[in-house]
Amino acid sequence: MNDERNTSPLGDFIRSHRERVSPQQAGLPAGSRRRAKGLRREEVAALCGISPTWLTWIEQGRTQSVSAATLARLADALLLSRAERDYLFNLAGQKNPDDAHLASDPEAQQALALAVGKIADPAYVLDGLWFVPAWNAQAATLFRGWLDQPEPRHNLLHFMFLHPLAPQLVDDWPTRARRMVAEFRAEISARRDDGEVGALLDGLRRQSADFDSLWRQQDVQGREGGERAFNHAQLGRVSYQQLTLRLANAPGLKLVMLLSA
Repeated sequence: MNDERNTSPLGDFIRSHRERVSPQQAGLPAGSRRRAKGLRREEVAALCGISPTWLTWIEQGRTQSVSAATLARLADALLLSRAERDYLFNLAGQKNPDDAHLASDPEAQQALALAVGKIADPAYVLDGLWFVPAWNAQAATLFRGWLDQPEPRHNLLHFMFLHPLAPQLVDDWPTRARRMVAEFRAEISARRDDGEVGALLDGLRRQSADFDSLWRQQDVQGREGGERAFNHAQLGRVSYQQLTLRLANAPGLKLVMLLSA
């Protein structure tokens, strides 16, 4: 069986899309006697900086040692759209690292900021490092003493572990703090070598013994909704149901709503 047929769903997808890209689109000379439809495997491999053999292995689904950077170059060479890039990474069993960088997209942040302002209950936006680029007036009231203060960049982990208000405001702070660290570990698993992640973690571990202790426990949990209770100095004890949504075209951003029970 030849290697054109000895492929996987990933290989079928790659081959189909390289047949759609012309040499001119890829910045290559067209040549006068081309029998191949679209780009040859050797041409795609050269554009990605890998060998044709390595590309053949990828097409056969042998992706255990394929880096995210290689997949990103392959997506670029094939001129894939956003949805197609995500599909490529999913077929290869990896998470698209572009998701984290899309959180800094000004248009996405602006769209979420407008949405947050129209929500009647407390709501805020989290990026991939849990900085808070947008929130509404109700959230500023709930987190009075933090979100209503002129900090350069508000960060939920900084609030939880470094702000004196957090243990008073957040009901059952030890349980919530433990879960928050486990959720953050799960969310940044694809960015372990990211310098921004390292700087954030180093600062928190250095400044908070509680965070350092919880981080060393290696707990991992998915982000879930459920009841969130607060002991507010003016409002008294208030309880909400938390709902978290991701933006379709910028999955690195999350809209967090605290809905009145």
